[in-house]
Amino acid sequence: MKSLCFLFALCGLAIAQESIERLDPKFDVLIPPNATVETLCTGFTWAEGPVWDAKEKRLLFTDVPNNTIFQWKEGDKEATVYLKPSGFTGPDARGLREPGANGLAFDAKGQLLCCEHGDRRISYLTANGGKRTLTDNFQGKRFNSPNDLTVAPNGDVYFTDPPYGLPSRNEKDGELGFCGVFRVTPAGETTLVTREFIRPNGVAISPDGKWLFVAQSDESAPTITRLPVGPDGTAGKGSLFFDAKSLDGKGAPDGLKVDAHGNVLSSGRDGVMVIDPAGKLIGRIRCGRPTANVALGGGWLYITSKDRVHRVKLAH
Repeated sequence: MKSLCFLFALCGLAIAQESIERLDPKFDVLIPPNATVETLCTGFTWAEGPVWDAKEKRLLFTDVPNNTIFQWKEGDKEATVYLKPSGFTGPDARGLREPGANGLAFDAKGQLLCCEHGDRRISYLTANGGKRTLTDNFQGKRFNSPNDLTVAPNGDVYFTDPPYGLPSRNEKDGELGFCGVFRVTPAGETTLVTREFIRPNGVAISPDGKWLFVAQSDESAPTITRLPVGPDGTAGKGSLFFDAKSLDGKGAPDGLKVDAHGNVLSSGRDGVMVIDPAGKLIGRIRCGRPTANVALGGGWLYITSKDRVHRVKLAH
């Protein structure tokens, strides 16, 4: 009986950990008062990179250690494999803790873009299911392991390049020797945006294309930086947008998105932080476990959180 009671206590604790915390009335404009945290599917090692496929009405997301992209549709009780291998096509993945694809996004042509850790490139899927390289180097030196990406209104792709896909997880063992944020144009020209971050991770651009947000997944400086973007796509000097150091919970800002109102939704600190355009925290979605990334689509906020995928209903 003690064992059974203990099991029920654990289950109750797990349920209580998933909750919504409202810190400002503005939060209700995004997440309605009756919203709850739903679990859609489980069983992954490290779920990441969610993106809503509006055309097919499905969620695509990655499991980085298992080198797989999964898909989930309304009514599915389990996710199914969409693409494997997803980010490493070599013969031997030993020594690579995170070989698969990470961040995903759709470009203006509707092609799926993938940040590939193991193959160290940004790729895209063609209409016939083949893969092509968008960019795999800067000035002749291979990237560390492209992590996350965002597509600007003009078609430019901005992406982060920390070392998590390298065997040592240390940028000094890569060809570049630093962690950067990069931009690649539709014509394939790759330029460096900045190398000021210790561990650049999540990245998102505002709907008007004027602001680029970069999350830093470093416990000593768990911040989100905002950089102005000029008409030609070049980014100016960044300034601190949000510092998560004072918040409870584990994990630094990771994946993030910007909604139509300019709110920044960032994973980290055991869930999702919702920050208004002025940099004020207006609410949190508690997942009770390390949380990697978020996606907006189909009237829902989707959340990849360690071994599972959640969703929360949006107000609009």
